[in-house]
Amino acid sequence: MTKIAKNTICLWFDRTAEDAAQFYAATFPDSSVDAVYRAPGDFPSGKQGDVLTVSFTVMGIPCLGLNGGPAFSHSEAFSFQVATDDQAETDRYWNAIVGNGGEESECGWCKDKWGLSWQITPRALMDAIADPDPAAAKRAFDSMMTMRKIDIATIEAARRG
Repeated sequence: MTKIAKNTICLWFDRTAEDAAQFYAATFPDSSVDAVYRAPGDFPSGKQGDVLTVSFTVMGIPCLGLNGGPAFSHSEAFSFQVATDDQAETDRYWNAIVGNGGEESECGWCKDKWGLSWQITPRALMDAIADPDPAAAKRAFDSMMTMRKIDIATIEAARRG
């Protein structure tokens, strides 16, 4: 039996929780599909054996994917923010999400094909916009505001002026 975490993020899916969990486990380190729970009998919107929930971990964060149907969808009000160490890591996660049926958004945000929002955020960006020199921070921030995927070299150049 899988140990249930005291606090778990529950994400609503329209019958695709297992696919999403498998993608996250294959894409991000310290991620896994921990358990798949199937219906023990028929129910109003499904049949015995259908996947009801999926217990999974994304970068060490326990999650539960609930196959709740089409009634609700994800919004930008919830997102995973992934801190990256360099451009290669930034590109890898961004390209995995967008290249697997996802879509680009602004300022390092993108959505996966299930509609879940991700912020792929280089640590260099956070350092730049927290620069003690307000002018340097503003230049970096203004540069970020023109981007989709964050380009670290451009952020660092803006920071330097």
